[in-house]
Amino acid sequence: MAQRLSGNSSLVLPHPECCEVNQLHHTRCTQCQVAYCSSECQDKARGAYHEVLCMGQSPPSPKHPLTILQDAWKSMHYPPESASITLIAKMIASIKQSRNKDDTIAQFNQFCQVPVNSEKQLAHKLLGEKFQGQLDILQGLLTNALFESCIETWFTADGLRRVFALIGMNGQGIGTSSLSVYVHNCDALNIPDDEREQLDSFIDQLYIDMEKESGSFLNCEGSGLYSLQSCCNHSCVANAEVRFNDGNSTLTVVALRDIEEGQEICINYLDECTRESSRHSRQKFLRENYLFECDCDKCKDQCDDPDKTSSEEEEEDEDGMEEDAS
Repeated sequence: MAQRLSGNSSLVLPHPECCEVNQLHHTRCTQCQVAYCSSECQDKARGAYHEVLCMGQSPPSPKHPLTILQDAWKSMHYPPESASITLIAKMIASIKQSRNKDDTIAQFNQFCQVPVNSEKQLAHKLLGEKFQGQLDILQGLLTNALFESCIETWFTADGLRRVFALIGMNGQGIGTSSLSVYVHNCDALNIPDDEREQLDSFIDQLYIDMEKESGSFLNCEGSGLYSLQSCCNHSCVANAEVRFNDGNSTLTVVALRDIEEGQEICINYLDECTRESSRHSRQKFLRENYLFECDCDKCKDQCDDPDKTSSEEEEEDEDGMEEDAS
């Protein structure tokens, strides 16, 4: 994983005993050499979408429409995650490859995908002017690579916005990163201080290299759509959370405290860094990414707080410290 995300095929991780990946189970497509964690995973992919997405050789031809699409995406690092274009391609491929296209389309249509909340006039950030040119480019490349007549509206400007909104509002980061497990195990090592400093420096540089090559890495193996999880509403004081207990893509919603019968199950849509930020920062993130304003108990309690983002508050604190020093 580290080799792929950093673009360094010769990368060797120190302390290999901290890596829990069992490479004996790994398999590859005999044509395009795409890797899978197991033969079971490969069989599922082949049956669902890989027959459409297989580029037939390794390395793939730079002129292949899917290669051109992926390279264009890499140059954009399009929000919300760099995995989005891969997920969209798999969605389209699963429809193209499906024996019952209507049923497969219906599965995707159950997800919220409206890019504008007409009630509160909150526009999804993907519709901002600075993204319009990129959407136009991706629309043409997707059409050239994967056009499917039964979902031809997906390949229009409005249709593509809706697909991106679907990913942005429903996509769940799959927290089974083998690298994050490796880093966690490295943190637990009992090693001398000088060796600890070298190891920490190596890991910091690895994350920098991965961001340059693959975009911001949030310790997720990818992004997926989960129909039941997407039905859970948000709360800044959620009573449940998403976990990946089985080390694969199987998602589990786990209660954080006792939940009474009839009580709504809520999860937190915010990432770990944003959860403890100011009310204004949390509301800004939720408006831009999920098109609603949170009215949970925590937000109600903080309704009289200043309308400042956490970064603005930090800047004010730093300015105050500088004045005290002078």
